[in-house]
Amino acid sequence: MLRLSKKLLFAIEAVVDIAYNAGAGPVRSSEISERQGIPRRYLEQVLQQLVHHGVLSGQRGPRGGYRLARERRRITLGEIIRIVRQLEGTVDPANETEGSDIGRNVVRPIWREMQDDMMARFDRMTIEDLCDRAREQGIQSEAAQMPDFSI
Repeated sequence: MLRLSKKLLFAIEAVVDIAYNAGAGPVRSSEISERQGIPRRYLEQVLQQLVHHGVLSGQRGPRGGYRLARERRRITLGEIIRIVRQLEGTVDPANETEGSDIGRNVVRPIWREMQDDMMARFDRMTIEDLCDRAREQGIQSEAAQMPDFSI
């Protein structure tokens, strides 16, 4: 079942934060936690899953942190949603075979159809789209505030 959980919100916010605030170096989880108000205990677990599934790459050490593993236009919300749903391990009641004839043959198929439509929309929405929305909303980017020393 497609439901909005804190873990899902945190995962999306963290990936957008990394994409939006990444400069020359990786983004530390403490920075994400502070900017987004995400508790570190949730954040680290979600970030590790996103690394494991190839959305993020992690760098260890004192200058470590996280970067996008791919271009932000190649990472979709649908992909992040599927990763978090797998992490949460929740069973979708729309796929259960038990219940009444109306439930199995009328209500659940409509629910699955609506979920499929919504996931198709999420599959078309990229992290770059969300970064564009953040820019349109006037949200400041840490990367934009860093001096550029390139010549």
